[in-house]
Amino acid sequence: MNAEKKRFLNSIVIPVSIIIIIWLVKFIEYMLNTHFDFLGIYPLKIEGLPGILFAPFIHADIKHLYANSIPLLILSTALFYFYREIGFRIFIYIYLTTNIWVWIIARPAWHIGASGIIYGLAAFIFVSGIIRKHTRLMALSMFVLFIYGGLIWGIFPNNIQQEISWESHLMGLIAGIVFAIYFKNEGPQKIEYQWEDDDENDDTYYLEESEEEEKKV
Repeated sequence: MNAEKKRFLNSIVIPVSIIIIIWLVKFIEYMLNTHFDFLGIYPLKIEGLPGILFAPFIHADIKHLYANSIPLLILSTALFYFYREIGFRIFIYIYLTTNIWVWIIARPAWHIGASGIIYGLAAFIFVSGIIRKHTRLMALSMFVLFIYGGLIWGIFPNNIQQEISWESHLMGLIAGIVFAIYFKNEGPQKIEYQWEDDDENDDTYYLEESEEEEKKV
């Protein structure tokens, strides 16, 4: 097994495990004919505190779950692949910070789903790629912008779809940006190429060599 393949497989373990768990939770809900909404976040209520840990695993229905599963899988895998040294810390920080902020400022309602984490990951990957000026990360950032650029509209209140937790989206987005800046000096950095310095050294060498030849003549 080559190094790149091994690295990818290691990067996908946690994301796949999370996806399996959230689908298993929905399966249990259907089997028991119940809903685990009470494990979501209810702002400024003691009973809503467990949601800081459990809300991302609870989804309203299959459509909601499916819509979150693919971007969560792609973005978290990208995080663990490109930021393998600090990826787990970033994921946990975005996860907890987003949900804590939702508990503090969101409107009084049960907030469930992993979309806040998705916004956080998308924002982190995009902003971090730009800050680091790392070629591969910038390409990944452009991919995130192209595929999930429409996510930006989810951070605003929507009178038509009031059931959507735009607060989770906004808090995730802010958390992603904050940690992209905070971790800017950790993880992958811009690749510095030395050809300009080498060219300068070569010019000097050839100039000196030419002068030596003239002296010999």
